[in-house]
Amino acid sequence: VLLSAGTRRLRAAGVEEPRRDARLLLSHTMGGSHPALLDAAESVGAAAAEDYERALQRREAREPVSRILGAREFWGLRFRLSADTLDPRPDTETVVEAAVAAFRGGSPPQRILDLGTGSGCLACALLHEFPTAWGLGIDASPGAVATARGNAAANGVGGRAAFAAGDWGSALEGTFELIVSNPPYVARTEFAALSPEVSTHDPRRALDGGGDGLDQVRTLAPQLARLAAPGARIFV
Repeated sequence: VLLSAGTRRLRAAGVEEPRRDARLLLSHTMGGSHPALLDAAESVGAAAAEDYERALQRREAREPVSRILGAREFWGLRFRLSADTLDPRPDTETVVEAAVAAFRGGSPPQRILDLGTGSGCLACALLHEFPTAWGLGIDASPGAVATARGNAAANGVGGRAAFAAGDWGSALEGTFELIVSNPPYVARTEFAALSPEVSTHDPRRALDGGGDGLDQVRTLAPQLARLAAPGARIFV
């Protein structure tokens, strides 16, 4: 009953996948019960029912499920989110895929730089793939830096990672064999078309790419050339 009612409410709110989201929220409030069990007549305690109701109300307001749950899976790893970080998208995994493919069959990178690290998802995923590498993540937001540092520790790569607040790579010296960045790329004219999940809940400065979406890329380009080691690979 709870699952069906939640699905109807989320569908009425315009949520794209209402049954999936209702199932995830109900599973979470029941302590992680397997979703398949939720179709059965499983009893739900009063406290869990209240938690589910609060979660449904937040999703009806178009807050993303990952923010309600407090975490998102990326590259098979779990990342805690905060108000200072983007909600990592599955399509960003293509950056990791491309980097892994670029070094396949050759010497792996030993120094990795992630500019605009956010939750640290790219840096941590790459350190997971390249176990002899050391990584540095830079973000303009101290809050994001703290979140990324915690995620690196939780995912077992904290001993090979450092995170710092900064203006892209402007204060950095030295070079890196692999540089990645997912900079803001949304043109300001496109903000009105963004879904509420993005426009309301992701930090705007992590999205705003200026008039044509490329302002931050123009800032990054000369820095990337300076920070790249001979033969380095750069993925933006």
